[in-house]
Amino acid sequence: MSNGYLWLKALHLIFVASWFAALFYLPRFFINLAGVAPDSHAERERLLLMARRLYRFGNLLMVVALLLGLWLWLGFAAWRGFGHGWLDLKLVLVLVVLGYQHACGALLSGFERLRNRRSERWLRVFNEAAVVLFAVIVVLVVVKPL
Repeated sequence: MSNGYLWLKALHLIFVASWFAALFYLPRFFINLAGVAPDSHAERERLLLMARRLYRFGNLLMVVALLLGLWLWLGFAAWRGFGHGWLDLKLVLVLVVLGYQHACGALLSGFERLRNRRSERWLRVFNEAAVVLFAVIVVLVVVKPL
């Protein structure tokens, strides 16, 4: 393995972990927003401001992580076509994570418009989905069980 490949891989992992940190925390804002009293406008606006900022920052981290991953995939022939079970499943899960990121944006938009339809309990379960996705992806990449 070349030194450039290892540096690129390290940067990709740093940005993926940072992106997931945003995905781990963003739904916590939604849980808190769901529990805000209707007459607590200042608290609601403060939570929305922080959620918006984290969502935008998470989007930036996501773009860099995806670009670095694409560079690894194409630039270093790490794939040699499909048929590597672990990599195929990892790429499918990356698409699921992109959907999760999009769902976070939709939830944020709902809270901004005062149209949240999700319970605190549902949001707590949703919050844990990012942890499960991250764990499965890490196992696939490190252990390569398929």
